[in-house]
Amino acid sequence: MTRGFYIGRFQPYHNGHHTMIEHIAEKVDELVLGIGSADVSHTVKNPFTAGERIMMLTKAVREFEREHGLVTYVVPIEDIERNAVWVSHVESMCPDFDVVYSNNPLVIQLFEESGIEVNQSPMFDRERLEGTDIRESIIGGDPWRGRVPDPVVDVIEEINGVQRLNTVAQDDVAERWEAAHVDSE
Repeated sequence: MTRGFYIGRFQPYHNGHHTMIEHIAEKVDELVLGIGSADVSHTVKNPFTAGERIMMLTKAVREFEREHGLVTYVVPIEDIERNAVWVSHVESMCPDFDVVYSNNPLVIQLFEESGIEVNQSPMFDRERLEGTDIRESIIGGDPWRGRVPDPVVDVIEEINGVQRLNTVAQDDVAERWEAAHVDSE
């Protein structure tokens, strides 16, 4: 049995992440999904809580559990801001894993320095599927729903995530009040 590890902030979980997990599902029996920056929320860069991201991932990866028999574990991982001990922090929060999947240069470096195998994969439609651009589209009222799996759209709508992003993107109290009241009408 092989257990993989894949970490991201998933702000939000999008179709690029989804394609990566589909790719990984063909190679492992179990997959630990680490939710990075789990202690941060309600900002433009990190609008969703760890619990909300757990919902996004859990609902979105169900299809891989059915199709591939993939067993997944979603684990929130807080930032510690100490890269030299970050891998041991991750390992202390997760079930044991055999291989890491990442395209993040720092993540790759840290795991390789710890003697853990890291596999990279091609980026999937990176021009369209990038968290910052998706969050900016949500704030700007531009189309974004087609860039995330349907279960993620459902979670964002359930938690009123569009309104939250518009609120945290405002600079002053009057603009925040207006954003909150425009969406509630």
